[in-house]
Amino acid sequence: MNKEEHNKEKIPFSSFLKLIFKVSPNKFIFIGGLLLSLVQATTSILIPKFTGNLIDTSHLNNLNKNIIIILAITFLAQLIFGALGNFIIRCFGERTVANLRIKIWNHLLLLPVSYFDNTKSGDSASRLTNDTSLIKELISEQFPNFISGIITLIGSVVILFITDWKMSTIMLIGVPLVILIIAPIMVRLVKLGKQTQKATAELNGEASEKLAEIRLMKFSNGINYERNLGKKIINNIYKFGVKDAKFGSIMGPLMTSTMMIIFVVILGYGAIRVQHGTLSSGQLVSFLLYLFNIIVPVASFAGFFSLLAKVNGSTARIQEILALEPEDFNKGKIIDIANKELSLNDVNFSYNKKKQTLKDINIKAKPNSIIAFVGPSGGGKSTIFSLIERFYDINQGSITIGDYDINEINLDYWRQQIGYVSQENAILAGSIRENMTYGLDENVSDDKIWECLRLAYADNFVREFPQQLDTEVGERGVKLSGGQKQRIAIARAFLRDPQLLLLDEATANLDAQSENMVQEALKNLMKNRTTIVAAHRLATISDADNIYFIEKGKITGSGKHEELLKSHKLYQKFVKEQII
Repeated sequence: MNKEEHNKEKIPFSSFLKLIFKVSPNKFIFIGGLLLSLVQATTSILIPKFTGNLIDTSHLNNLNKNIIIILAITFLAQLIFGALGNFIIRCFGERTVANLRIKIWNHLLLLPVSYFDNTKSGDSASRLTNDTSLIKELISEQFPNFISGIITLIGSVVILFITDWKMSTIMLIGVPLVILIIAPIMVRLVKLGKQTQKATAELNGEASEKLAEIRLMKFSNGINYERNLGKKIINNIYKFGVKDAKFGSIMGPLMTSTMMIIFVVILGYGAIRVQHGTLSSGQLVSFLLYLFNIIVPVASFAGFFSLLAKVNGSTARIQEILALEPEDFNKGKIIDIANKELSLNDVNFSYNKKKQTLKDINIKAKPNSIIAFVGPSGGGKSTIFSLIERFYDINQGSITIGDYDINEINLDYWRQQIGYVSQENAILAGSIRENMTYGLDENVSDDKIWECLRLAYADNFVREFPQQLDTEVGERGVKLSGGQKQRIAIARAFLRDPQLLLLDEATANLDAQSENMVQEALKNLMKNRTTIVAAHRLATISDADNIYFIEKGKITGSGKHEELLKSHKLYQKFVKEQII
């Protein structure tokens, strides 16, 4: 374990409190609920005392009615204050964790794309659900029980010493013995809890990733591989669970036996004291009830500290996410990019230090022109799109629109003016209408949606669906064909009415009929907009105002189609082989 991981596990409880205070609703609600629980704990301290007095002051045919009434009121108070305090604290815990989840969710949505490149979606989901659930359990259940347990424990010990210091001393000799016995087991259980939590998060991540790509798994014959991988992870969790069960099964009976021994010793000693007249029967019963008041909290403390250790790990992981710098959608100027030239000026970029992805890229896209990127796969075409969309920050150089660096423009407004269509357009689970209007703040009429579908040559197939715009497309649009998804994506771009249009291999992997319809839709979409196209198809880029040939992160040629045919050998080869 490295030093950083060690520090994460040793994160102090104050960090947890600091995190909770940031998202907690009215803290006075929690304090009020806690005070009610403390009143309940106080009444539980009084019950053994009143019970002892009842035994000492009553006879078989003459019960002390006053003490019975007091006992009844005390029991009722304990019930009412305990239930009310528990309800308030649980509600506080639910609201606090809901606020924390909202904070994490909102922060995740603002994190840059680079974070998601390096983090499994299941891991992030685990922070949002599993880790926050542990925090809720600690706030709503364990922490109030721990506080009231402390009050009950201290109050009971004080009263016991006042009642009979000799018997109290015998009892307290046994408490360190119990702690000495369970401490090593608790240390082991805490460690196992962390290992189980980590393995469970791994399973969550694997399941989320692989089930989202179930079709890839099946047509690639990857089921056996995934079956073995899943079995390995699950068996790993099982092994930790068995170890946890082993130590837990030892600790339970061990604690029970130790407590019973202490109980028997005190009962025996107390019975002798009663026979000698130095202790009343009521005092003995009261003493034994107080003993239970001590045993129950002590037993629960083990669970509290075990959960606290897990929550410390969860807090570290949550703070790790919240510490990441989000994208800032508030700063920047509101700039209309219509009729402005887009330029990439000496742009250098790399995803990591080992390999440079783009080197000295210079591109100009005049207003309402069509610019095309051509070149071998992996050359950097899609990366340029990502930089224009500001998914990543460039290492050197600048990207400008008119007289402005794009980083000066409000990020939200910048992306509102960009339309993006790729070969694998994201379609979300939901209806066609929901996918069309996704991300738009204003209400869009059905007539406008149908008009955009018509321009994208998508209205006919949508009308054939029984539910039409309300048709559910399934997860990732699995109920639509590739061509249908592309045309929905193009219709969505029409609805956004972007000033700058990015087309990234938008006709790749389509059959001839679908490609023709998509090509026609794209021609409609490109009218009166600045368009940047990355494509392998000659029909897509031959009419471009300027073509940039990009290979190995560099521009090795530029010009119109006819000019590149004369001057660029690799472009000639691509055309002859009909790769583009």
